[in-house]
Amino acid sequence: MKLIVGLGNVGRKYEQTRHNVGFNVLDLVATRNAASSPKLKFDGNAMDVTIGSERALLLWPHTLMNRSGQSVQPAMAFYQLPLNDLLVVCDDFNLPLGKLRLRTQGSAGGQRGLEDIIKRLGSEEFSRLRIGIGPVPDAWDAADFVLGRFGPSDRAMIDEAIESA
Repeated sequence: MKLIVGLGNVGRKYEQTRHNVGFNVLDLVATRNAASSPKLKFDGNAMDVTIGSERALLLWPHTLMNRSGQSVQPAMAFYQLPLNDLLVVCDDFNLPLGKLRLRTQGSAGGQRGLEDIIKRLGSEEFSRLRIGIGPVPDAWDAADFVLGRFGPSDRAMIDEAIESA
């Protein structure tokens, strides 16, 4: 059993924002793998899927980005999963738009959702797939940038990155 977590914020206000690319990746994985109906579990939407021959739980935390660990930690504990069975998918404004970076461990790198997961799990030793949404334009506040939507010229590029992820 694997746990795949997509980070984002819930609610219509946040749909299709840069900060929600983790949710977008999970939406596509669910669609492609004939997932079951989502259930409200672990402070989020949880859905069982089979990817190839591997059973996985997809988890969309409903805790808002900065408290994602509040959802992830109970799911890990319930299924008694080791850290190497966790993959977190999130945005990264330090990476160029559309660039993917997969790491098996590391720091939060300024990503507050990852920071909270690391804090609650007590370890940085889990996989994360970062999807580039940057750079933040000069004179923009980083929070305003990540909570903004992709412009038409960026949409095709981010859709391709979501597909690759």
